[in-house]
Amino acid sequence: MKTPQDLFNELSYYTLAQDRSYFIHQHAVDAFAAQTTDENTKPIKITFALIGLYLFLEKGFTGKQVQQAHVKMSQNKKRWPSLALPIQRGEITVENVLKASPGEPRDLLIREWCESIWKQYHAWHQGIADLAKTELGV
Repeated sequence: MKTPQDLFNELSYYTLAQDRSYFIHQHAVDAFAAQTTDENTKPIKITFALIGLYLFLEKGFTGKQVQQAHVKMSQNKKRWPSLALPIQRGEITVENVLKASPGEPRDLLIREWCESIWKQYHAWHQGIADLAKTELGV
């Protein structure tokens, strides 16, 4: 049986082959990180993932723009906040995304996957928005 990481690697083959100017792969990376993180995950990973979801879903950033924001944030060698993780992290999984037909159906499901995860982190929405404003001016 394939692990979630195996499935994500398979999805990555698909997303990395898509339009590089939009870079949908970044949204999949952020969704997977936010959904599979645990108490052993470094705070930078979940913080960057949630800021990526915020920028995508709330600010309309492309994957390329989110990637550029991550690069900018990585230049700040600060200690990122530890976030309490919600028990439920979205009803859509990487396995569901892979079952969708390649192309528009899968791409739309990647967005729905991101939305389902972002919704579960509702307690952090304002904090992530504030952090994005502080770190990125967004």
